[in-house]
Amino acid sequence: MKNFCILAVALFMLAGLVSASESEENAGTVDNDLGASREASRTDHEAVQREEEAIKIDGLNIAQMKELRDKAEKFEFQTEVNRMMKLIINSLYRNKEIYLRELISNASDALDKIRLLSLTDKSVLDTNSELAIRLKADKENKVLHIMDSGIGMTKQDLVNNLGTIAKSGTAEFLGKMQEAKNAQDMNDMIGQFGVGFYSAYLVANTVVVTTKHNDDKQYIWESDSSSYSIVEDPRGDTLKRGTTVSLHLKDEALDFLEPDTIKTLVKKYSQFINFPIYLWNSKVVQVDADEDDDEKPVKEDAEKDVSEDKTEDEDDAKVEEDADEKKPKKIDKTVWDWEVLNDSKPIWTLKPSEVDDKEYSEFYKTLTKDNQEPLAKIHFVAEGEVTFKSVLFIPKVQPSDSFNRYGTKSDNIKLYVRRVFITDKFTDMMPNYLSFIRGIVDSDDLPLNVSRENLQQHKLIKVIKKKLVRKVLDMIKKIPKEEYEKFWKEYSTNMKLGLVDDVQNRARLSKLLLFRSSTQKEYTSLADYVSRMKPNQQHIYYIAGSSEDEVRKSPFVERLEKKGYEVLQLSEAADEYAISSLSEFEGKKFQNVAKEGFTLNEGEKAKERMEQLKTTFEPLVKWLNDILKDHISKAQVSERLTDSPCAVVASLFGWTGNMERLAISNAHQKSDDPQKSYYLNQKKSLEINPRHPLIRELLRRVEVNSADQTAKDIALMMYRTAMLRSGYMLKETASFATSVEHMMRKTLGISVDEVPEEEEMQEEEVANNDAEERVSDIDAEDEKDEEHDEL
Repeated sequence: MKNFCILAVALFMLAGLVSASESEENAGTVDNDLGASREASRTDHEAVQREEEAIKIDGLNIAQMKELRDKAEKFEFQTEVNRMMKLIINSLYRNKEIYLRELISNASDALDKIRLLSLTDKSVLDTNSELAIRLKADKENKVLHIMDSGIGMTKQDLVNNLGTIAKSGTAEFLGKMQEAKNAQDMNDMIGQFGVGFYSAYLVANTVVVTTKHNDDKQYIWESDSSSYSIVEDPRGDTLKRGTTVSLHLKDEALDFLEPDTIKTLVKKYSQFINFPIYLWNSKVVQVDADEDDDEKPVKEDAEKDVSEDKTEDEDDAKVEEDADEKKPKKIDKTVWDWEVLNDSKPIWTLKPSEVDDKEYSEFYKTLTKDNQEPLAKIHFVAEGEVTFKSVLFIPKVQPSDSFNRYGTKSDNIKLYVRRVFITDKFTDMMPNYLSFIRGIVDSDDLPLNVSRENLQQHKLIKVIKKKLVRKVLDMIKKIPKEEYEKFWKEYSTNMKLGLVDDVQNRARLSKLLLFRSSTQKEYTSLADYVSRMKPNQQHIYYIAGSSEDEVRKSPFVERLEKKGYEVLQLSEAADEYAISSLSEFEGKKFQNVAKEGFTLNEGEKAKERMEQLKTTFEPLVKWLNDILKDHISKAQVSERLTDSPCAVVASLFGWTGNMERLAISNAHQKSDDPQKSYYLNQKKSLEINPRHPLIRELLRRVEVNSADQTAKDIALMMYRTAMLRSGYMLKETASFATSVEHMMRKTLGISVDEVPEEEEMQEEEVANNDAEERVSDIDAEDEKDEEHDEL
């Protein structure tokens, strides 16, 4: 037995040696297997950890989430949905912040549906009587929740509406409700587009939708934009009714969790949604500080022991101290509560008779951030090819930089579709000249296609614009007379530019114009001018210049005013340019009295006298045409002058002096512009006043001696002064100044050849000149020496 034991031990040891040898040979293999096992375990753990970090649903732990995903029914998006989402995420929506607008719109649509159903069946609200939208930001988990208590979605709705592009369910719902003849608020619904939901992927990696419909269980829909899953919610009926969209935000989109950012977006896009929008937000309030109950007895005992040793005076001081301590202390405390974000009332949805002036004023100030009352307003509903509601305002004061931004995108008209803000970056919702108009346009007929940014290209926008312009012009027309001059002082340039740009409304605009007049102290309209015209007057006369003083003293109006004709005085930069675009007003043609073609129909006798004058001054006219041929196109006897000797007149289609000055001062126009050069180089006519003594004396001199040099000098001088008096700028100012100087010499009897006296040189100047001469002599000698050396 003993030997057997020894043998067994020996065999065991031998086996151990063999095993050890095999272990050494297979050590590498075993270590590799263990390493692979550990790596696989770590990878699984990291995957679970990533999954936990990516999606967290309240009330579910990691194991429950894993079980939930195992049970979930998996779906692949349709091919067109995948393509559309890539398009949306990468290029369609350049402005990522619109995702919140879209999701709030969908929530509003769901609330509208349940509200409409409740009109015929109040029991649908038994599950949840509240109709509201709530926003909650979970910064810790990087999740933004958009919650509504709307109609919710069944499992099939989730597949149909969130798995299929361009089918949000609203179109079908509208059809059913119209069949049921409950169409009272049909057109208030939002969401007929169907792609707005997918804009969530602009800011989110993963979207989780939890929803409960009255006719189905509560479900969870989850997607990372490549595929989606649907599973019954194990938490049961926690929503009662409605939908919660949970966005697990990308790192670059975490700013959308900030309360201020959310408030700004809701204020911008959704402030007029029919239902209240709440934000779970914190605020700091002051509350009374409660003393700790455990500390009170200790404090009281200590005070009692000390009081025994106090004197009577000390006791009195203690009483005062106790009184102070009894005053409640205030501390800051953070309180969380739901804060309503959309407290502005969409007054354009009401009838004008239901809104008072104070409400209009408050709405205007909210809309524009202006602290003044509006100058005028209009509230209307337009029907026809497109139906829309609108409230428009005219501010009392136009921003000082309006014309610096003239023609750029304007944010003054905000476009809403079913109370959802779409854009205010339109270039053509209002014409440029009406860019000062503020207001809102809300249409139920506009289609919200895949790109709301492209909505302004839709043909219905052009129809809306056309109606808006006419409504605005009607509003301006109805401004009371005492207020109209205030409007005109602020917006006269706009109206005149509109006269040039807006051909379709030119007749309407012409009735809104006001001008200064030679016979009126106040502004006058064209209609009033026509009512005061003389019986045989065929033209509306006007003169344009750089100032009121210039046009009043213009030589072109001398005879007209002497004969009692009224002349419109245009002194603003846009006046002449604008009025030249009007061919007539109420059958009366316009006549610029600074241009050719002017004539007064004063009867046959006046015509005969003019013909006699033309015959008498024919020699002078021919002589002037010859002497001034390089400066004028022609000379002729004038019908318009009484006090001035002559005037320079533009051709019928040429530029007056006022227009030339405006063209030259135009900083945006190139100096070598061909059109500008053409008009500036055009020759003008010289009209002479046959009754003026200078002209009669010049005629006498010419008849005596056509080569008279003095007559030639006088003719040139008269032409140049007429250019200045007629509003033109002289090209040769130096020669004009020289001519004036020569005439002054002759008048004072000073010889033309006499030169100014030479200035006497001071001692310092003489010394400097001598030094300069010595230096120049030295330089010359040096140059000679260098030349000699070279030779």
